[in-house]
Amino acid sequence: MPEIPLMPVHWRFPAHPTSVWRARYAVAESLPYVLRPHLGDDLGLLTSELVTNAIRHGACREDDDLIELVLWPADGHYWLAVSDPGAGKPALAHPDTESESGRGLILVDSLATAWTVRPRPTRGTSVIAGLSFRQDG
Repeated sequence: MPEIPLMPVHWRFPAHPTSVWRARYAVAESLPYVLRPHLGDDLGLLTSELVTNAIRHGACREDDDLIELVLWPADGHYWLAVSDPGAGKPALAHPDTESESGRGLILVDSLATAWTVRPRPTRGTSVIAGLSFRQDG
């Protein structure tokens, strides 16, 4: 009999800065306990960066926009999709040493095994990043 996979976990948060720590906490708490030492810090950092970018660049707070997150395991990875209603396509920046921002996707690129940007079928954009994991025993 095949092993039944875990269900994806889905959250919606307001496009507000306080949602960054709420999203990071929710993602960390949803990881299986045995994977937290291996994935917890990196997945938390990915969550913080992607949610911050979605709030800053993809949402209009006056419209009560929501940031959506989906977390799921597949093919030896934990995948995180962070979606916002914006039409822009996030891209790696090349900030100079004086810049105070623009390094979020550089960090995502260095942490994630793979990542991509996808348009959503109805409205908005999703950034999807995966971290590989090894589960012992």
